[in-house]
Amino acid sequence: MMLGTAYTWVLGLHIIAVIAWMAGMMMLPRLYVYHMQAEPGSKMDQVFKDAERRLLRIIINPAMILVLVLGCTLIGFNVRGEGWRFLLHPWLLTKLAFVLFLVSWHGFLARARRRFEAGTNTRTEKFWRMTNELPFLAAIVIVLAVTTKIGG
Repeated sequence: MMLGTAYTWVLGLHIIAVIAWMAGMMMLPRLYVYHMQAEPGSKMDQVFKDAERRLLRIIINPAMILVLVLGCTLIGFNVRGEGWRFLLHPWLLTKLAFVLFLVSWHGFLARARRRFEAGTNTRTEKFWRMTNELPFLAAIVIVLAVTTKIGG
C-alpha cells in the first residue's frame, strides 16, 4: 500500500472516530440532565446509570482512544514528510490545545458518571444543560483550524 493511500485511510478512520467521540460527549451530559429528574433509587435512576456507563465504556472511551492513536499516526506521517517543524504550525497547536481540552472534559464527564453512580452528584441540571455544547464548540474550533490552516 502506498503511503498516500495509508494516510487517506487513517485520516478517514480518524474522522469517523471523532464523530463517534463527539456524539457521545454531547449525549452524556444530556443523559445527566434527564438523570437529575429521576428519583434516587428508582428504576429510572438505574436505567440512567446503566445507559451512562454503557455510553462511556462502549462508545466514548474506545472512540477517544482511536482518535488519539489515529491522530498521532497522522502527525507521524506529516513529521516524516515535513520534519519536526510540522509540530509548530499554529493551526496544529490550536487543534492540539482543543484536543487536550476535550480529553480533560472527557475525564470530567467520566468522574461525574461515577458520582451519579454513587449518588453523590453535586452539579445542577442547569450546569449540565449549559455545558452540553462544550465539545461541539471545541470541534468547531478544531475543524476550522485544520481546514483553514489558521496561521499557516
